[in-house]
Amino acid sequence: MTTPNVRIVGRRFVDGHGRTLSLRGVNAGGSSKVPTRPDGRTHVTHGFYDHRDVSFVGRPFPLDETDEHFARLARWGLTFVRLLTTWEAVEHDGPGHYDHDYLGYLRAVVESAATHGINVFIDPHQDVWSRWTGGDGAPGWSLDAVGIDLTGLAATGAAVSHQTTGEPFPRMIWPTNHTKLGAATMFTLFFAGNDLLPSTTIAGDGAQDILQESYIAAMTEVARTVADLPNVVGYDTMNEPGCGWIDVEDLGEHAGRLRIGPSPTPLQSMVAASGRPVEVGVYDLLADQPHATTVLNPDGVRLWREGFQCPWLAEGVWEEEGPDGVRLLRPHHCAGRRFYDRYLVPFVRRYAERIRSVHAEAAIFVEGVPGAAPPALQGPADPDRIVHAGHWYDGLTLLTKHYDPGLAVDDRTHELVTGEDAVRRSVRAQMARLVSESEELLGGVPTLVGEIGVPFDLDDGVAYQSGDFSAQTAALRAYIDALDANLLSFTLWNYTADNTNEHGDGWNGEDLSIFSRDQGWFGEGPDSGARALLGFCRPYPLATAGTPLALEFDAEARVLRYLFTAAADVAAPTEIYVPAVQYPDGFDVATSAGTWRVAGARVLLDTTGRSGEVTVTVKPR
Repeated sequence: MTTPNVRIVGRRFVDGHGRTLSLRGVNAGGSSKVPTRPDGRTHVTHGFYDHRDVSFVGRPFPLDETDEHFARLARWGLTFVRLLTTWEAVEHDGPGHYDHDYLGYLRAVVESAATHGINVFIDPHQDVWSRWTGGDGAPGWSLDAVGIDLTGLAATGAAVSHQTTGEPFPRMIWPTNHTKLGAATMFTLFFAGNDLLPSTTIAGDGAQDILQESYIAAMTEVARTVADLPNVVGYDTMNEPGCGWIDVEDLGEHAGRLRIGPSPTPLQSMVAASGRPVEVGVYDLLADQPHATTVLNPDGVRLWREGFQCPWLAEGVWEEEGPDGVRLLRPHHCAGRRFYDRYLVPFVRRYAERIRSVHAEAAIFVEGVPGAAPPALQGPADPDRIVHAGHWYDGLTLLTKHYDPGLAVDDRTHELVTGEDAVRRSVRAQMARLVSESEELLGGVPTLVGEIGVPFDLDDGVAYQSGDFSAQTAALRAYIDALDANLLSFTLWNYTADNTNEHGDGWNGEDLSIFSRDQGWFGEGPDSGARALLGFCRPYPLATAGTPLALEFDAEARVLRYLFTAAADVAAPTEIYVPAVQYPDGFDVATSAGTWRVAGARVLLDTTGRSGEVTVTVKPR
């Protein structure tokens, strides 16, 4: 049995020496959501509907570039990678047909990471179900199997996608697909089909059983491929799982808070997908009321293929009353279903059991629906060695693509926060909430913020002309200051090897990559391509021979202050990463105990045999 390089002990990540680890890294990568063949970047329309003959080999980067990219990440102190894969990448050709070329490629990427001292956890990524429902993740056959004609999703308003909308693609409109028929129906089938849509079957079996089994089996095949590699720490269960229309109180009213563009209710979505034109409200970003109306599906296109009908119609949720009318029969069909307890938790249990049947030592990384707490997992039937891997974004900056250090919105309460001091306190409190949820809902487990980042195309991409990434640098400093204050591990979103200034990360107009070959502000050296390097490349304790107590980095003075309680029985030294980019003229170290030396970009502090509090200060020479 392979022992992973990173283990879980209580609330801590630890290494083989018993040192407490601070895991800092990046998601690799943003374009891993789409295939390399055909070119799946979302501004490209050619081959969009050829969903079986695709390949994800080369995501996140070609094999002959792995050393370059992993060496760069290690140089920047980013030694923990959330490695993206997708269900589609593994099983695009149909249930049980695995792409072994891709699986072999994925293993080779993980092996290359190991040669650079980089550990990984595997992220089965998805956003709003699939590429055809405006995101990524599930294979096309999953929609085809329940009767959805992929070419009709856009025309019926069942999904909004970059490929079918073209340019300009409305900013951050893609999350609205969570409440549109395509993604909402598929997530409802996946998690609660047996209860809510039992009439919908795949090859005679319940759609929920087939979809969940296929997903879990595909991810188990991924685990089987890499289970013997010690730098594989574990597996996420599902990126930002969607609840579909589960728990929606009234299917005749709007579901969800985010409305951009044409925004139908669930009933209006069902009716439009069945071939009827429907008048719906049109919303601007952050608006509470529609500013206009438009007709959804004016041409009367039918989403369902011959021989299939709307699952909600088949279930008797609504009925057609003739050519001019419809009636909602069961508005509360989905109400009170308790998505987490009744559906997500059993899925996590099943997933963890199957993954550990082939990788017994794996950690299981868990997250909730976007912008919400994780599910409660601390009962006797729940898996042990789990990690709370929730995400955090500065939602106002993400939506408006403008950073104001004195303006923010609480990601849970949605309350507006004003004033720089108040914003700093709020962000730190939001991070602290993630830690408290790990305690209260998960029984005291490690917390790793799985995604956190900033758009680099702020203010219409002005930095690409000026070379001034000061706004992005300030944002990253503020976010990581809050992470440090809570002693949190994290993986930045993201590192996209093929990012360009023109098309960003190649997915839905997003541009959050800390690297782009279009940026050459650091010359031709190893930092070439970095964006806002001083914002995220900063000193921190990688491994602590004891228990961390407090961490602070003054980015203006470039002074690191670290406090920890030494463990006398840990023989390996505390390791502090000290990047040259922060200390071009060298640095000095002061410590209250032990002896220290410099090895490359690391300070090694030996406190063997000592106990009690130790302070370490690193400052420019």
